[in-house]
Amino acid sequence: MNTPEDNGSGQQRPDTVSALERGIAVLRCFTEERRTLTSTELSRLTGVPRATVGRLASTLATLGLLKQQPDGDRYMLGPGVISIARVFLAGLDVRAVARPHMQALAEAASGSVYLAVPDGLEMVLIEACRPRTTMLSPRLDVGSRAPIANSALGRAYLWALAKPEREALVESLRLSRGSEWAALEPGLRRSLADADQLGYSISAGEFHREINSVSVPLVGPGGEVMALNCGTAAFFYTDERLCQVVAPQLLRMADALAADIGGHVPKPR
Repeated sequence: MNTPEDNGSGQQRPDTVSALERGIAVLRCFTEERRTLTSTELSRLTGVPRATVGRLASTLATLGLLKQQPDGDRYMLGPGVISIARVFLAGLDVRAVARPHMQALAEAASGSVYLAVPDGLEMVLIEACRPRTTMLSPRLDVGSRAPIANSALGRAYLWALAKPEREALVESLRLSRGSEWAALEPGLRRSLADADQLGYSISAGEFHREINSVSVPLVGPGGEVMALNCGTAAFFYTDERLCQVVAPQLLRMADALAADIGGHVPKPR
């Protein structure tokens, strides 16, 4: 993980507050797979010295953003993050408009449907709908994250960006993924080229093993870029089904949602 003073390119950012960035970096270490972390683990993940991490964690715990475990050196996210998240989600009117469209597609396509926005080098889910009649769907939920480089959500978002912004983000991805990049880049570049022709992006087992999904970008009325996704078990969402059945359904849903919110869906170039 990059240190907080690093913007992904190794350059300092003089217009930011280092201590605040370090504190936020500590909060971002927690994921669904890493719900509790020690100071040593936080130091390793952030690149911040352990003594400094200890002070940051203590401050965040005092503010209610972290909760200290009884053993004294293990932390988890605290209830304070919920109120912040609720304010953020409440301001996203697109969620309320999107939900019925997404649920209808989930039922029609028998897959999970997600709406996500960018957060750094990841996409974060802000809405999730699942079909009521199947157990095949992946169990991601609101707040779950997907990497931009190898998820359909991330690739669709990346494709919708203006070329200079897209290439700058690709460079940040390259720097952040290190030795993994050589294996990730071909699939990403292929997906971007396919999106130029088709208007959607696919990830076949590249984010979650045995899960295939397709995504399309959605541009809001203010120009903000989001992404919509539909996916489920690979044996059900074969490559042929994704391209011939699910992708057209997702594109129609995205167009209907875009019309409702005053946005648009980028078209093949």
